[in-house]
Amino acid sequence: MDPPTDAQLLRSAIDGRSESFGVVFERHADAVYNHCFRRLGSWSAAEDATSLVFLETWRTRAKAVDVDGRLLPWLLGVANNVVRNVSRTARRYDAAVLRLPPPAHEPDPADRIAARLDDERRMQPLLHQLAGLRRAEQDVVALVLMSGLTYAEAAVALGVPVGTVRSRLARARKRLGVTDTTTKEEFADVRSE
Repeated sequence: MDPPTDAQLLRSAIDGRSESFGVVFERHADAVYNHCFRRLGSWSAAEDATSLVFLETWRTRAKAVDVDGRLLPWLLGVANNVVRNVSRTARRYDAAVLRLPPPAHEPDPADRIAARLDDERRMQPLLHQLAGLRRAEQDVVALVLMSGLTYAEAAVALGVPVGTVRSRLARARKRLGVTDTTTKEEFADVRSE
């Protein structure tokens, strides 16, 4: 017994036996896939287009036209329409992307991460030095030398007189063994972004 023609399988699928359409798919999927590849130049786009061809064929199966019982010519006609639509969609997408403003230049995050790691590395010896100070002296050093507040601003932040801020800072400098200029430069270059 001869195998059923594509037209017979399609009629069977129309009558409710969907497995018959699976046989049509198995017979012609490679030919449709290769045709789509030759039109699109991309295997993944051809795969998507092949899926669309068979979805459209299933949707319009009652209108299918066979040639001597074969559906391949009609399937390739559907494939041409699908490829045209896929190409048109791709062109529209590309045109839309070209109309977008160029993205803002984003700095390389590796540079920022490296800078942050360097800051952390430089802070460790400073924090070790500060650990030898009394808490009140640490607060004054952090506010005046590290955060750049004036004596008056640090006094407000700490709720103490300006003279107290000056004397604590003087004691801290003496214990750290650095001059006013050296300490400011040393502490001022390590600040968060």
